[in-house]
Amino acid sequence: MSIMPDHWIREQSKENAMIEPFTESQKAEGIISYGLSSYGYDARLSDEFMIFTNVDNAIVDPKNFSKQSFVERKADVCVIPPNSFVLCRTVEYFRIPKDVLVICLGKSTYARCGLIVNVTPLEPGWEGQVTLEISNTTPLPAKVYANEGIAQFLFYKGHSPCEVTYADRAGKYMGQKGVTLPRLKTMEDAAE
Repeated sequence: MSIMPDHWIREQSKENAMIEPFTESQKAEGIISYGLSSYGYDARLSDEFMIFTNVDNAIVDPKNFSKQSFVERKADVCVIPPNSFVLCRTVEYFRIPKDVLVICLGKSTYARCGLIVNVTPLEPGWEGQVTLEISNTTPLPAKVYANEGIAQFLFYKGHSPCEVTYADRAGKYMGQKGVTLPRLKTMEDAAE
């Protein structure tokens, strides 16, 4: 596997709409940077936030996730409570080629403030807006900014395409738009 450079990311985004909208170069003046970098792409945070709360004493259960665990906000800034997290999404929509695996890492600006961005790999054949989890590891409230950089995506190209892609498996998060909560695949999903 090889990490792919800026010119390959640009080519894939222009010819195959791998990243939409695509920002040709780093935008950074007065904001947290986003756009094409040397060996990656820094995606932006949308203005849709689901802030974790314990108001209703809901239990966090990935098999039976309650939307009551969150307060929804649409704003230019989100304040994450101390020792809590927020679910959000990228502005960009990604379409991952069959021979590429994408790894996401949080921006250092946020990491230096105690904010950790967590995303599982974007698998070959997957597409959608990426749901992000941002953890505030500090004992203080912390801000994140919509329409500014949040995480860098690194593209690793395999020696050949995989036999079965995420799309072939009809993965449960395929084509997601907006912030997507945990899901389980059902028998109906398997029959389709």
